[in-house]
Formats: sequence, C-alpha cells, structure tokens
Amino acid sequence: MAEGSQSAPEAGNDMGNDDAIGGNVSKYIVLPTGYCGQPKKGHLIFDACFESGNLGRVDQVSEFEYDLFIRPDTCNPRFRVWFNFTVENVKESQRVIFNIVNFSKTKSLYRDGMAPMVKSTSRPKWQRLPPKNVYYYRCPDHRKNYVMSFAFCFDREEDIYQFAYCYPYTYTRFQHYLDSLQKRNMDYFFREQLGQSVQQRKLDLLTITSPDNLREGAEQKVVFITGRVHPGETPSSFVCQGIIDFLVSQHPIARVLREYLVFKIAPMLNPDGVYLGNYRCSLMGFDLNRHWLDPSPWVHPTLHGVKQLIVQMYNDPKTSLEFYIDIHAHSTMMNGFMYGNIFEDEERFQRQAIFPKLLCQNAEDFSYSSTSFNRDAVKAGTGRRFLGGLLDHTSYCYTLEVSFYSYIISGTTAAVPYTEEAYMKLGRNVARTFLDYYRLNPVVEKVAIPMPRLRNKEIEVPRRKEKSPPYKHPLLRGPASNYPNGKGDKKSSVNHKDPSTPF
Repeated sequence: MAEGSQSAPEAGNDMGNDDAIGGNVSKYIVLPTGYCGQPKKGHLIFDACFESGNLGRVDQVSEFEYDLFIRPDTCNPRFRVWFNFTVENVKESQRVIFNIVNFSKTKSLYRDGMAPMVKSTSRPKWQRLPPKNVYYYRCPDHRKNYVMSFAFCFDREEDIYQFAYCYPYTYTRFQHYLDSLQKRNMDYFFREQLGQSVQQRKLDLLTITSPDNLREGAEQKVVFITGRVHPGETPSSFVCQGIIDFLVSQHPIARVLREYLVFKIAPMLNPDGVYLGNYRCSLMGFDLNRHWLDPSPWVHPTLHGVKQLIVQMYNDPKTSLEFYIDIHAHSTMMNGFMYGNIFEDEERFQRQAIFPKLLCQNAEDFSYSSTSFNRDAVKAGTGRRFLGGLLDHTSYCYTLEVSFYSYIISGTTAAVPYTEEAYMKLGRNVARTFLDYYRLNPVVEKVAIPMPRLRNKEIEVPRRKEKSPPYKHPLLRGPASNYPNGKGDKKSSVNHKDPSTPF
C-alpha cells in the first residue's frame, strides 16, 4: 500500500503546480504534520486507482480541511472537471471540509445548487449532498481559481465513502449491461464489435429492428445514435440506456418502431477515456468530438469506424439515414435540450425543429426554449456539424444535451435534481417521440387493440420511492408554445432553497 502525507506548510510550494499531477492517488494516507507511527482512525486514506477514478493530489490544510486536486485528462492538461474517489479509515462523527481547487471551468452548475454525489459501503445507492453544504467561489489562495467546497460528516467507521462529480457509469458496467441483453436472445437485437479503441477496448454497435428489415435488399430507414464521446458526461450513458431499454421492450410503441425503423446505436465512442476517468479526452488527449472531419484510424479508431459505417450507409441507395443524434451532458445549463444545424433552405430548417418540439411535448424535462440551431466555427468538427453537411435534405442531425444537475418543470421555478432513473426516462421519451414524428399512432392502436393511445406518463413504470441514506452533514458556511398542443417552454430560473432531502 503506497503511503504519503502532505501537510499545510507544504501546500504553497512548487508542488502546488498542477503540472506535478501525473496520476491518481493510490491508498494515499494523510498524516498530521510531525506524526510518526501507524495511521490511526481518522487519518484519512484517499484512493482513485480504480475504473473511472480521478483524484490527482491531496493537501491537508488543517485537521478538518483538505485541498483536493483533479487529475487532468491524460495527455491534455486543459480539462479538469470530473472527479471520483474514495475515502476510508474514518472516525465516527469526523467532520471535514473538502475543497476541489483546480477546476478548468469557471462557469458551473454548482452556482445554481448542484452538489457532489456520495455513497458508502453500507449505503450503495448514490445520493446528492444537500446544496446547503456546498459552496462555489473564487479563491485567492488558489490563483483566484474557482473552488467547490463541501462539508461532510462521516458517520460509520467501517464504511468506505465514495464521492463523484455525477453518477458514474463505467465501461465495465456498460459491458455487463450489453451482456445481459445478449443473453435474452431477442431476434430484433443485434450486437457487433465495430472496432477497438487504442487500448483495445470494444467499440460496440447495436442494431435494434425487426429481422425483416435486415433481409437482403430491404429498404431501411435508419436512426443512428451515439453517446459518451466525452467520457465524463456520464448522464449520456443513462439516457442511452433508457433509449435501448425501451426499444427492446414489448411495449406496443417499441414493437411498432422496430417494424418501421432500424436503430443503430454506438453507446460509448470513447471507452478508453471512460475507463481512465477523463472528462473530455481520449487516451491520447484528443477531444474526439472535434475530429469528425478527418479521423485517424490509429489515433481516433472508434470515431473512424463509426464515420466509415455512416458514410457507407449514406452511399447505399437502399438506406435512408434519417436521424443522427449524439448524446452529451451539459455542465452549466438545466434541462434536456438540443443543438441543430442552420440551413439555407428555410423549409428544411423548419422541418428540423419538428422533432425537438415533439420531444418537448413528451418529456417534462426537455426545453425547446433552450434548443438552438447554429453553425459556430468552433463546432465544425463535431458529429452534428460534419454529418449535417454530409447528409442530404432528408436527414436531421442533433446534439442532445442533458444537464448534469436538474430540470425545471414547466410552470414552476423549482429545480428538480436528476436521478439515474430520470435520465433513463428522458431516453425512453426520446425513443417514444419517433412514433409521433412518423405519425405511427394508428399502427400502435392496431397492434394493441383495444388499448388507447398512451400518453407519456402511462409509458413510465412507477417505481417505489426509496429512502435516502441517513448521512449526517455539518452546515458549511461560507418555441413549443407555437406548436399544436405544445406544453410550453421550461423556465430557466432556479430556486436556491434546499430540496427536500433527509440528510
């Protein structure tokens, strides 16, 4: 077990430079200044040497306070946002303040009430900390960087506590999920390996459709969906799983969609970055979502493989690539929303707005008012921009964004924090919206006679509300409306009051 200690007097030396952070801490023991001997209870042990872990350095400021440094993305020091680490060897009722001191972004949802996630050995369900225990501010002690501080009280000595920026979704979890789907032997679910990452991890491609649509010579209407090109944007995986779960279900809407459409899904475009605990980049330090124009088969192999397949489908006269949706998470905005492209053809531009307007009707957390259409030069290498320029006028390309934090329900000002289930619900509603887009409701009624057309709420399976774990915490001081039957846009204001959490 690697050991080390860092005391307050050393915090301002040359080691304060982020360039000194070369990897994750590994069972790093923080001992008081001048202490000799075996660690005692309360001498915290930090660890991030696990899948998707990220914590580069720990400085002890005082007996109760610690400065924590995010490890930058591999081969790219520009990006420092994602963190995921464990703390053990705690003492019961031990109160601490953790300061995340080297974020690479200044704007953050921490200003609006977002809080880190926590779970522990005996309470494995992720929970958000109470916003009242979280403070986001510009700190003169850290070169005027923005710092996120949170207070916490460890309540069970034998537990190992884990903290993360958002709900983790690892490469291994993803593989287990796909394995479980494969074992069901569904004749409308196909899994193949489209390629490998630089570190030889799988680039999985899923095809969900009726077998009749895959027979030789059959014409295909294709919806292509990708996710996790930015590895720290974990909500992308939950939304993608929600889409997949719905499409493989026996729900009448899913059955009709499989008959009419071919869904091609590459849920994890950056498996190396996901595994390593990067926020935005691949193993070699590239933001893959800026390299669609000319991806290298050896530097950007996953992107290269997906692009080749899309171009191949585009050149197939029997295939109509109707939608491309790339799923992301957003660190400064609420709700789900979309980015689309700008076209000279006004009619095409208007048609592009139909899908997000329909989604706004189906999903209470989706905001059409936050949806925008652009051709910003800095986004030229993204999948949405590249494919929007490549594909013909019958194809629509979107980036689907979802907040790391919360959504605002129409007609209210209260921020509702996202849960894993809420992210997956958005995915189910994305899938369901294709029924409205293609006007397949009469077909569903034939499939499910005498079942009436289902509204959004009737699609969702209610789940028993679980109680939050009883962690103890000290207080830290310190346009849809113009579309027929539209719900209206979501409001963007935030209620800074503490949500009802039993912590």
